[in-house]
Amino acid sequence: MIKKILLTLVAIIAIFLGVAAMQPDDFTVTRSATIAASPATLFDYANDLHKWQDWSPWAKLDPAAKATYTGPAAGVGAAFSWAGNNEVGEGTMTITESKPGELVRYKLEFKKPFEGNNIADIAYKAEGDKTVVTWSMTGKKNLIFKAMGLVMDCDKMCGDQFNQGLATLKTLAEAAPAAPAPTPVAVPAPVAVPAPAPVPNP
Repeated sequence: MIKKILLTLVAIIAIFLGVAAMQPDDFTVTRSATIAASPATLFDYANDLHKWQDWSPWAKLDPAAKATYTGPAAGVGAAFSWAGNNEVGEGTMTITESKPGELVRYKLEFKKPFEGNNIADIAYKAEGDKTVVTWSMTGKKNLIFKAMGLVMDCDKMCGDQFNQGLATLKTLAEAAPAAPAPTPVAVPAPVAVPAPAPVPNP
């Protein structure tokens, strides 16, 4: 009897893993929000990783998480490492692309509770006096991730956190003073050069 139960359990697990293995290898999570602020104002919140904690949904899950910054203060090469409780885990995010007012791209390296490498984008699109901010993350799904997807809605779980972060960003950005417009470069007026006086004939 026990042998039959064990064989049944093994068969169920094998079927479950087989179904999981047939799930798509890639995933994408995307959420957007319209914020009454310019792309220039919003860009700094993503390009400066020191400001990331001000609106990151994971910062609220573990305020005591350890944060370490390396590389430049902002822009390409700036990196932020975190180590916290089971809800936030441990990992590193590094800015790999930075286009002012357009896009900030990150390389995400997760160590705990699961290992993984993903790409995240924060993109901006101006619409009148507002900006549509789109937060997306793409990556590969290993077998554990695929199996988890069969019993829970991973897109909703991660997407809900994106929505929380975007809502906080909206509150911060709409309360902040607008970023100053670039100062136009003054172009000097052309100077008239008098024609040379005619040389009298001897």
